[in-house]
Amino acid sequence: MRFFIIDDDPAVRSMLEQIIEDEDLGSVVGEAPDGADVDNTLLELKQVDIVLIDLLMPVRDGIETVRKLSGSFEGKIIMISQIESKEMIVKAYACGIEYYITKPINRLEVIAVIRKVSDLLRMHQSLRNIQKSLSAVGFSGALTEKEPSSNEKNIITCGNYMLSDLGLIGEAGSKDLLEMLDYLYRYEADHPQEQGFPQLHELYHQIALKKLGASASSIDLKKEIKAAEQRVRRAINQALTHLASLGLIDYSNPKFEQYSTKFFDLSDIRKKMKELENEDSSFSLIRQNTKKFIQVLYLESRKLMN
Repeated sequence: MRFFIIDDDPAVRSMLEQIIEDEDLGSVVGEAPDGADVDNTLLELKQVDIVLIDLLMPVRDGIETVRKLSGSFEGKIIMISQIESKEMIVKAYACGIEYYITKPINRLEVIAVIRKVSDLLRMHQSLRNIQKSLSAVGFSGALTEKEPSSNEKNIITCGNYMLSDLGLIGEAGSKDLLEMLDYLYRYEADHPQEQGFPQLHELYHQIALKKLGASASSIDLKKEIKAAEQRVRRAINQALTHLASLGLIDYSNPKFEQYSTKFFDLSDIRKKMKELENEDSSFSLIRQNTKKFIQVLYLESRKLMN
């Protein structure tokens, strides 16, 4: 991967470059102290895959820079900033960033995020190559998805923000979770007088039906529902592992404090922390509460829309 770093603090640029090179994540092919110094032509010339950008800069800030780059830059953008305002972070995601990391820089978090975004970029590049191949034989619309409405964009943008905070960007189950948020948002709009959430099996059934289509057989639906359940369980376990890792590094980490006991029971968080600390899972039996996780994810995403 080829990286470009935009930050007005030379110490931050140097630290990010060192992390990238020390961990063999790729190479830094350029850097700039301000967004005003960067455009699509420069990034294309340097064949940049991933841009790391600060939010606050003296001339042109990170959000405005991302807006300038959107539409032409085919790589991914990671924003790293000391600003923790939810409104600003949601705005950054809406502009097109892939991930948002808050300063001070946590080396392990930066490494994990870059690896996830790199994997996601490789997957998207493979899909583009497949689409080009299909176009060449007359299937130009094969991978084209319906453009979501503005409300869908809002709930999905906010959901992406939450998933990124939980370390789930790039996880297979993240798409299933976003589909569930979309369904819950529509369900809430269609049933304004009803209290509570649909049953969990109904959520799985609806996202499987959306994926396979109304003509799918009951056997295929059952297979897809089971596969979705497995993907979501793995994603939830990854979220638990991510939060427990943050807690081990720094018990006062803002993300750990904000999310750990909202999404999981404190006893389960402690079990996972002990498991990671001892590198032994034989004593740790953690039962997932999938419905609670999805409910909290939806409510937290819904709050960000207000």
